[in-house]
Amino acid sequence: MRLHNRVALITGAANGIGKESSILFAKEGARVVVTDIDETAGVKVVNEITSCGGEAIFCHSDVSSANDCKQMIQTCEDHFGRLDVLFNNAGILFGDDGDAESTDEEIWDQTMDVNLKGVFFGCKYGIPAMRRAGGGSIINTASFVAVLGSATPQLAYTASKGGVLALTRELSVLHAREGIRVNALCPGPLKTKMLMSFLDTDQKRQRRLVHIPMGRFGEAHEMAKAALYLASDESSYMTGSTFLVDGGITSAYVTSE
Repeated sequence: MRLHNRVALITGAANGIGKESSILFAKEGARVVVTDIDETAGVKVVNEITSCGGEAIFCHSDVSSANDCKQMIQTCEDHFGRLDVLFNNAGILFGDDGDAESTDEEIWDQTMDVNLKGVFFGCKYGIPAMRRAGGGSIINTASFVAVLGSATPQLAYTASKGGVLALTRELSVLHAREGIRVNALCPGPLKTKMLMSFLDTDQKRQRRLVHIPMGRFGEAHEMAKAALYLASDESSYMTGSTFLVDGGITSAYVTSE
């Protein structure tokens, strides 16, 4: 198993990429801390893992809270003794996130608090735990829009994910000699509840689809497999990377819609 005897903490683990990654990591031998603000859904993920013989616990955490992030790392170490893999995956996208003129300051601040500051807090408290464990792998969920402007305005989200890339690069340099790898997973457009709620009309969805060479939205389980690669020793010479798993959207040049 690719994560045998590893301990992984995954934020935003109740749904989407986080849920699929929690289940997959457990199947690959990891002991998993499932964290989310949605306790009901998070406990269901834990039950799904344990019913198949895996090990997992749930920890209620709001990643925009420094105290919550400090506590989730402490809970991980108290329960499993160490932290080997930290997947900073929690993120939000508001339906009224638009362009610079239309986006309210409150939407901007809430998006930054979860998508960017939440990653910062995860690393702030997770890196010392990884140092105590002798190294590890940090995976930060960014997005293809961190490197490519979105055709459908979502400025706060796009800016927050660009920040995740910059943070990832710097931390990868600072901690490489400690055996702590830091990479950014950049999904393309996915068929998840979050994106489908944002692209809430057929017109919006087709406008996004036309740019994807593979002609379809990605699936959360496909991102989980990419995250597993970054978590495992198979990616042992990767750090500071922008790992694009995007159906080819960032390679495409589209002349018309």
